[in-house]
Amino acid sequence: MKISDKLEQIPKDAPYFSFEFWPPKTTAGLENLHARLFRMSRLQPFFVTVTWGAGGSTAALSLDLASACQQSHGLTTCLHLTCTNMDKSILDQTLLRARDAGIRNILALRGDPPRGQEYWTPTSEDFVYARDLVRYIKEQHGDYFCIGVAAYPEGHVEGSVVVERDVNIDLGYLAEKVKAGAEFVLTQLFYDTEAFIAFEKELRDFDGGVMRDIPVIPTIMPIQSYQSFRRMTKLCGAFVPPELLARLDKVKGDDEAVKMVGVDVAVEMIQRVYEGTEGRCRGVHLCTLNLEKSVGSVLEKSGLLDKVAEREHVPEVNIVNGQGRTVTIHESAIDDSAAAPATNGVAHGNPGAKSRRTSSLVSDGQNRVVVEEIRADMARLDLLTEAKDAGKVESASAASRRRSNSVTLQEGKSVLGKLATWDEFPNGRWGDARSPAFGELDGYGVTIHVPPQEALQLWQHPTDKSDISSLFVRHVKGELRAIPWSEEGLAPESEAIRQHLIGLNQKGWWTVGSQPALNAKPSADAIFGWGPKNGWVFQKAFVEFFVSPEDWRELYERLKEQPQISFYAGNRRGDHYSNMEQSDANVVTWGIFPGREVAQPTIIEEVSFRAWKDESFAIWGEWEKIYPKGSPSAELINKIGENYLLVTLVHHEFLEQNALWEFLGVADKE
Repeated sequence: MKISDKLEQIPKDAPYFSFEFWPPKTTAGLENLHARLFRMSRLQPFFVTVTWGAGGSTAALSLDLASACQQSHGLTTCLHLTCTNMDKSILDQTLLRARDAGIRNILALRGDPPRGQEYWTPTSEDFVYARDLVRYIKEQHGDYFCIGVAAYPEGHVEGSVVVERDVNIDLGYLAEKVKAGAEFVLTQLFYDTEAFIAFEKELRDFDGGVMRDIPVIPTIMPIQSYQSFRRMTKLCGAFVPPELLARLDKVKGDDEAVKMVGVDVAVEMIQRVYEGTEGRCRGVHLCTLNLEKSVGSVLEKSGLLDKVAEREHVPEVNIVNGQGRTVTIHESAIDDSAAAPATNGVAHGNPGAKSRRTSSLVSDGQNRVVVEEIRADMARLDLLTEAKDAGKVESASAASRRRSNSVTLQEGKSVLGKLATWDEFPNGRWGDARSPAFGELDGYGVTIHVPPQEALQLWQHPTDKSDISSLFVRHVKGELRAIPWSEEGLAPESEAIRQHLIGLNQKGWWTVGSQPALNAKPSADAIFGWGPKNGWVFQKAFVEFFVSPEDWRELYERLKEQPQISFYAGNRRGDHYSNMEQSDANVVTWGIFPGREVAQPTIIEEVSFRAWKDESFAIWGEWEKIYPKGSPSAELINKIGENYLLVTLVHHEFLEQNALWEFLGVADKE
């Protein structure tokens, strides 16, 4: 269904909420996202959006995920679509496939700048701005699609670079997009609610009131971790009010407390926006980062869950889970466009029946999910739902006998709570590759993180491998603020191994990731701590670095004699080396906390290594692009990218803090 049509069907003052998802980097992550989507669909989002990578880098994955949201999960789905670096044939094919999948909504965006240019320039005269994409969709497809566009309450930024940031200029662009046919507006994420309120008021009166009645939906990102919050706000140029930063700084050493503050902040923003806009902004778009616990908490604490539950009438049905147990839920209205069969291995209803979206909302005042008896052996913290079993629907009599227990997603109790929270702790590059949130989400794909002119100032014009070594050494010493693989300096915990890293880089083994061994540090430790308070955290030492083929051959022979070291190595050509089985996993960070099972947020395994390996070598290619083709610097970087290997080593003897560095011959470096 079109979002515009749905808005016409609900009361003018009725609140609603929607979710944003993005395609995970791994197959396992995608499968588990489908299980997560099944659970989150029970919250009855008004619609969901699926992001589109820069230059169409995630085109196939985004379209497949959006199709599954629409067809398999029965969710009203909006597909992001950009026109940067896209020709008509790709756009036409995408729009046709979207129609075939029953998708009726498109978020039309201009897109992000190509990485090889400092400022964005169009690759086609047909699509210079988002308004051109809006017009094109209208010309080709009439009113079939409901088209949304983006707004920037604090002014637009080019990538991470502030260029001509002026709200009045952006309002002019927005008005043109609305005149071209846009029917709703989604904002960039923000944390300055007063700036948004002022922006929304000015928007209503701009250009003779052309946008007076258009739905404006603010995007709010619940804060998941201190690090991701600082990174995302820096990336999109969002202003962070000093009082908010002060609240976070007080608890930044306690991940659980950061999430709780994040929930409170999101709830306060939702309430303030509604009041400040006099009810005109009654919807909210939640940027989920593919996680669910904080989102569920925000919806409950804000009262949105209750209000939506009161509006919906949902008859009961039973869901059969993968272990043959029955889960009693409530079925939402069936979306007529969700009748196509499931895709990507996601199960749908009974053969021959329409795919149906289900909801577990129960209007009991506490919005608790009612489930049938679940076997105790299912209630493991790291339990992963099989996507193919996530949504089998059977009809059932409301009078059927059942025994149920109540759980809440935000408390992480029982099987549904554990499924919701097993990957809640930080999921960066070396998180859990099974998690839907695995990988760094920045919306820009492979990037050197800084504009080319700044990159040239930082990294100059290397012509020899020793020049590259010097850059890495300076970065480890804190003398160079960024390298292509990291826009920031070393983490504070790396101080414990800084001299070891300097030694590796001095001999041409260029490090891009590492951590020291750690035996039982308090979870509240200012440097090493993570997770809830009153816990203990542990780490194994690991390091990843680029190395020449010659040095790798020697190192490889030595590694064969080291059973305490797990290793992965590979190059751009696809050569792969390891002493681990494909299904093996190395837990390198874990924690124990009162009242909880062991948490294992950082796992190194083949699937995660391969995903990062491909990205890391693509970054060599991005670095090469800032130099003239055929120049000494471009040729040097190209040669390194084509021939070097990325190596990851994990030493399992975490009680011996220097064991890994002694093996590498750098433990005595001063």
